[in-house]
Amino acid sequence: MKKYDACYMDLRENKTLYLTFDEGYENGYTGQILDVLKKYEVPAAFFITGSYFDREQELIKRMLDEGHIVGNHTEHHPNLHKLENPEKMQEELKILDDKYESVFGERMKYMRPPEGEYSPRVLAAAQAAGYKTVFWSFAYKDWQRDVNMGAKHAYDSVTPYLHSGAIILLHAVSKDNAEALGDIILYAREQGYEFKSLDDLQW
Repeated sequence: MKKYDACYMDLRENKTLYLTFDEGYENGYTGQILDVLKKYEVPAAFFITGSYFDREQELIKRMLDEGHIVGNHTEHHPNLHKLENPEKMQEELKILDDKYESVFGERMKYMRPPEGEYSPRVLAAAQAAGYKTVFWSFAYKDWQRDVNMGAKHAYDSVTPYLHSGAIILLHAVSKDNAEALGDIILYAREQGYEFKSLDDLQW
């Protein structure tokens, strides 16, 4: 991880948390999530795919306007580890980043490999392309958009597992996450945690 500029948590022993969301497609909840983040002044990072960029530029603009990070989740969401060579891996990142820069005037700094699948080749290719690779130290099964178990289920799936330096992966397609997010934030703060931006994370 360290060799190739990748991380899964902040290894400093302090009570910081990092909220990240993967955005493969929109399911109508990102606006609600952004409302909660704005209300509680919590920064987050949103990792988008090429199809999300093509369809949801207004939401992406809002993310940026409200101080969040937009990261690269590849153009086509392939399993990078299974691609033939580093050039193919980098192409998946570059296609999206070029489109993003053409609209928003900046390059992406962070990438997250689809499915969390990686190898030294994947990490090396991302580093050579100028990215820091961001994994996570906590996630749960929340990406099935037609499976809703209620806000309490999301709250109970997240809050017992908070820990210092945690990078939390949530999927913004989840109604449960959107409805539980405010209570999760309040609980974390009651336990003495502070939410930080990935830009504050030390590798």
